[in-house]
Amino acid sequence: MRDSCDVLCAGIVVADHICTPISHLPAAGELVLADRLLLTIGGCAANVAVNLGKLGVRAMVLGRVGDDVFGRVVGEMLRGQGVGVAGLQTSPGVDTSQTLIVNVAGQDRRFIHTFGANALFSAADIPLELAKRCLVLYLGGYLLMPGVRPGELADVFAAARREGVRTVVDVVTPGPGDYLARLREVLPHVDVFLPNNHEAELITGETDPLRQAEVFHGLGARTSIVTLGGDGAVVVGEGVRLRAGAFAVPFVDGSGGGDAFAAGYVAGLLEGRDAEGCLRLASALGASCVQAVGTTTGVFTRSQCEEFLHTHSLHVETI
Repeated sequence: MRDSCDVLCAGIVVADHICTPISHLPAAGELVLADRLLLTIGGCAANVAVNLGKLGVRAMVLGRVGDDVFGRVVGEMLRGQGVGVAGLQTSPGVDTSQTLIVNVAGQDRRFIHTFGANALFSAADIPLELAKRCLVLYLGGYLLMPGVRPGELADVFAAARREGVRTVVDVVTPGPGDYLARLREVLPHVDVFLPNNHEAELITGETDPLRQAEVFHGLGARTSIVTLGGDGAVVVGEGVRLRAGAFAVPFVDGSGGGDAFAAGYVAGLLEGRDAEGCLRLASALGASCVQAVGTTTGVFTRSQCEEFLHTHSLHVETI
């Protein structure tokens, strides 16, 4: 019986401190006013779980927080969004992971991050019995968590896939590093791999998104999707090579856009959509996210997403 949840969202959980767009970065000693400062849910696992919930998908978070006020707030926020938190562990004596997100009007975001409890997360925090009963096992923030070892993670994914569970992986790359060594064992057990083009370049050394996607597919990922922000995405899979544009929407804050895309793609998988159908749903959810401040604030509900797809078109071409 798959009675636990539809999707297990494992990986990084973060308390985000985020400002509405400010006019400029402050100089030393200068005070710059923002309309609002928000404390919100952040981190790939938490964001994807919340976004899936908005689409009516049952999701549970597997992750770690500290025994501080931010850990309690994150747990309360997730519960308030209807997300399962039975797999959210508290690590004594450790801070909850946090990110300070600075939005400057007309510029890309700036991030200041502390690993906190996420550094303690490991593949052992993904219970095999739970993983075998879900429909999709998603891991977000791989490569950022030093405790997640490739061989152990590959074993978990392989066991889940033997039960018919689909596996989805997103990454976070904190600067240059030998990331391919941590992916070679894992990618053969991954159904959907979802880096952005900047992460993919750090991993592969390739600058062309299509070539990046081909490299990951060649290493074993069944479907490789390289997201390009406002320029869309490239998909390479078994008999599938697609390039999509992006929906034209007012841009406010890019925080969480990639996680919204991932949630949309996972929802598409659950609905039995083909790669193009999943891509359209993912792109719509990503477009909704960037229209509001925060990682999940503006993400569409199911009815909003369906209405948006009915009234907006997305260019998708075979390459």
